[in-house]
Amino acid sequence: MKNRKIKLILVLATVLLSLFTSLNVATSYVKMKKTVEESIANQSLEAAISIASSLDVKLYQQFLNNPVESDEYWELRRYLNDAREKLGALIVYTLLIDNPKVSTAMIAGVPENLRKGFEIGIPCTVPEKQIKLANQGLTYVTNVIKDPVHGDYLSVGAPIKNEKGQIIGYLGIDIGADKVNGIKGKVLENNILLFIYNGLFIIFVIASFFFLQRWYQKEVTKEVELTEDTYQTEIKALITSVSSLRHDFTNHIQVLHGLLQLGEPEQAKQYLSSLSKDVQEIKSLKLNINHPGLSILLQTKKLAAQNHNIKMELTVSQDAYNNIKTTDLIKILSNLIDNAIDATIELPESERKITIYCYADAFKYVFTIINTGPTIAEPHQIFKQGFTTKKPELGKIRGQGLFIVKEVVKKYNGTITIQTTGEFETTANVIIPLK
Repeated sequence: MKNRKIKLILVLATVLLSLFTSLNVATSYVKMKKTVEESIANQSLEAAISIASSLDVKLYQQFLNNPVESDEYWELRRYLNDAREKLGALIVYTLLIDNPKVSTAMIAGVPENLRKGFEIGIPCTVPEKQIKLANQGLTYVTNVIKDPVHGDYLSVGAPIKNEKGQIIGYLGIDIGADKVNGIKGKVLENNILLFIYNGLFIIFVIASFFFLQRWYQKEVTKEVELTEDTYQTEIKALITSVSSLRHDFTNHIQVLHGLLQLGEPEQAKQYLSSLSKDVQEIKSLKLNINHPGLSILLQTKKLAAQNHNIKMELTVSQDAYNNIKTTDLIKILSNLIDNAIDATIELPESERKITIYCYADAFKYVFTIINTGPTIAEPHQIFKQGFTTKKPELGKIRGQGLFIVKEVVKKYNGTITIQTTGEFETTANVIIPLK
């Protein structure tokens, strides 16, 4: 069920990522086309302003006084046609703005042989919105206009002023949609690498997302397996200790029963007195530690030490130890204490001792394990994976514990040292800085 939910989340995340990225590409495409249109319109408007300012206004005023195909008309028409050819525009023409909604075309800058559709005074297709701007004496720019006669085009206009600065007409330029689309095509072609990059980026992000998800699942599985191994080892040790206590309890009952059957009450009392000491030692296993995982671990290790007749002393600061994962804390202390127990049992029972300190303050955690036992023969080798001083046992992989501890400590930018601190004494010290 959990895996299905994870897969569903991944699929939804991938779909959303693809959707948003595709929208981003589409938006970039539309914006680029719009930018091209605006750029062409602005350039054409600058040209319209320039042509309007250089137009012979006296000649144009004479034409307006008598708007017929006179010499003034043809001279101005040739001038406008010449400007049209140089610009590559569809048409360059003059307008009469004497109506708030409709404008009138006066002189069209087209070749002289074209007459039909370019007569003096025909209505123009400039939209009402732009006509209103022209009535206010402003320049205007249209969107692409759908014209059934002349085709689709984009239009701009600039005022024609006489010597007194009065507006006597408008200079309009129409740019064919084919030209606009051609320029768009070239711009888009030049930016094709950008769209390819965006597409590859989508693929890369999705692939990276799946790779990270697979890597994360493997790391979680690995972490769970290591945690299970650690806790299973501790549980097995606890079960072994409990079984040992149960076996000893049965023996103690049988001995007491036998002494009472033989009529030796005094010896039975003495035997019970010695058992009382063992009971007190068992009670001492209960630790007042805030951290549940640490409390269980130390109780288990103290019980294991007791079974090996090892004197174990614990000093633990009252702290939650929240800045280190419980699994990592167990890995560090479990491996170090196990090594200490293995080393200590090589000595006579009277010399077996382990001291454990768990200290916490505002700046660091300090974990120190001091044990009696043989000195370390090769201290520079002990952290290498596979290195061990213990005897090989069938079915057991040796030389992993201290390597694991070092890797965990390294993850927290901590330090670990293991050294001989006295005759038949070894000290392991771990410091975890708190950020």
